Amino acid sequence: MEQTILGLIIGILIFEFALERFLDYLNTTRWSDQLPDEVKDIYDEEKYRRQQAYEKANHRFSMISSSFTFILVLLMFLLAGFALVNSWATQISQSPIGSALIFFGILLLASDILTTPFSVYDTFVIEERFGFNKTTPKTFILDKLKGWLLGAIIGGGLLSLIIWIYQLTTTSFWIYAWIIISGFSLFMVLFYSTLIVPLFNKQTPLEEGELKEAISRFAAKTGFKLDHIFVIDGSKRSTKANAYFTGLGAKKRVVLYDTLINDLTTDELVAVLAHEIGHYKKKHIIGSLALGTLQTGVMLFIFSLFVGSPILSRALGVEQPTFHIGLIAFGILYSPLSALIGIGMNMLSRKNEYEADAFAAEHFNGEALASALKKLSVNNLSNLRPHPAYVFFHYSHPTLLQRLEALKRVARCE
Repeated sequence: MEQTILGLIIGILIFEFALERFLDYLNTTRWSDQLPDEVKDIYDEEKYRRQQAYEKANHRFSMISSSFTFILVLLMFLLAGFALVNSWATQISQSPIGSALIFFGILLLASDILTTPFSVYDTFVIEERFGFNKTTPKTFILDKLKGWLLGAIIGGGLLSLIIWIYQLTTTSFWIYAWIIISGFSLFMVLFYSTLIVPLFNKQTPLEEGELKEAISRFAAKTGFKLDHIFVIDGSKRSTKANAYFTGLGAKKRVVLYDTLINDLTTDELVAVLAHEIGHYKKKHIIGSLALGTLQTGVMLFIFSLFVGSPILSRALGVEQPTFHIGLIAFGILYSPLSALIGIGMNMLSRKNEYEADAFAAEHFNGEALASALKKLSVNNLSNLRPHPAYVFFHYSHPTLLQRLEALKRVARCE
């Protein structure tokens, strides 16, 4: 039975890798040396050639980096690598919590070190070549160290608490773990921007002036109380622009990248903000949080049925069942279901994006939003013609061309 489980795990890994490579290949079939008709009003010949070169460079890099990761993971299962790391962990600590922390600490640290050369190449070669990178070696290293520290404190703390509860309650641990993870997720929604973001970026209140006045007028018009508008120094790492909405209730805030403010006009910026407010008004944030919470509960319940199974542990070469070995095996076995749920969540997310776009068009200016979306896509060298199958599996947002067409339909209905 153990060999059957191991074979199933290997089969899932190979299938998922093959599927990803096939989807990547489908995207390559959309490459073109000539400017396609559907993007002629967005890209000029020179920009399109540059975008295609960027797409090809990222594709080649992805093929190499993903293959490297796939081979490492496959070897860990085939050569009982997880059993070896588990033996190291249990030699250092006999405590279930201590051995689990050491086990995952070794795995995550080794994985990060082995893949760091790929991160360096991506940041300082590819992104640099196409004019996006603003990250300095010092910032890159500090980001790594801060990431490790946060992972140890937050990830290690949550894992320790969940294993402790598991030791006390066994199969019913999933209920308490669900409550803890859901509470932590809500806490991060409320306080991520005030607690975590400042460790990496500087956020400053938007200065008084034309933009803030325009934003305030629109917020008042739509009955949206917005006291916190911040600018983040995204240019510290990249020229790519973005904006996001975070928090709930009194903690809600809009964060604009300084690169976004530099790239867009006032009307375009307000249109982007109107889109973000649309998500809030349409209750997309609450809905996504609720669905994510439900998904976590389902996963934890299923995990509770298998976590103590000696078959899962033996499939990875470990005789004595442990929480962390069960988690590794379950993570792979659960991934097909997780992928299906992810597809459903992406479909819902794309629907929500259309609704937020429509809100911006109806309550502010659809043409300004369309112009902003075009500028962002061109400046970021976004792929405007991804294969529909790739979009179906991976895109949480509709493609630019789909969003522009939907905005035209909204305009015709007005």
